[in-house]
Amino acid sequence: MIRKMVKIDEDKCNGCGDCVPSCAEGAIQIIDGKAKLLSDNLCDGLGACLGDCPMDAITIEEREADEYDEVAVNDHLKEIGREPLSHHEEPATPAGSCPSAAVKSFAPPAGGGCPSARAMNFDKAPAEESADVGSRPSRLAQWPVQLHLVPPTAPFFQGADVVLAADCAPFAYADFQEDLLKGKALAIACPKLDDTSPYVDKLTAMITESNIKSLTVVHMEVPCCNGLVMMAKQALANSGRDIPFETVCISIRGDKK
Repeated sequence: MIRKMVKIDEDKCNGCGDCVPSCAEGAIQIIDGKAKLLSDNLCDGLGACLGDCPMDAITIEEREADEYDEVAVNDHLKEIGREPLSHHEEPATPAGSCPSAAVKSFAPPAGGGCPSARAMNFDKAPAEESADVGSRPSRLAQWPVQLHLVPPTAPFFQGADVVLAADCAPFAYADFQEDLLKGKALAIACPKLDDTSPYVDKLTAMITESNIKSLTVVHMEVPCCNGLVMMAKQALANSGRDIPFETVCISIRGDKK
């Protein structure tokens, strides 16, 4: 069958082993100094290991592979002394792994609970009812979001419209999710406080390897935040691609300028 699978670039892999505990199925081991996928049927293809690789050596590809086998996974976990998965949809977080770095895409629930339908109802609600923010669905469709943590080839970036936002912008601009994030993938960064040395290369890889459709930079009006725009422009120039590019400036009082 053709399905999504983890792919490990052994040339990039430095054998650190950070990906091993983040794989709930135990499908990855360090062999001869490199991370290796033990068997196709042990890999669910969701890519929870992507966010823990400091070398961006792990990506997701679609290829012919054996079907994921939860029985085989639980047998394997028992063999290596780890607790079997109670159910595949919500695997327990392995000891030593960081939940904040686990790569996830959030699919809308099945049936009538579609977030887009609730949003339509909310948009048409009277003004006094729209103040009930508890009825608003979150527009965040992935995890993680911090630029240091997101792999540039994460599944949620593939062919996506991407928002690159300054850390402060979603707090300052009250309608950030509905106005700027809806239907898009997200990365956040602070050009003043972050170690930005890998950001241009990571953004370039995001543009080229994930083939993103557009890039919107949401920055604050303060001078230091212009660094985010400059990094995005440099990444676009390095990529050689001509994609729609937009900047949105937010004032410190929360107005879109």
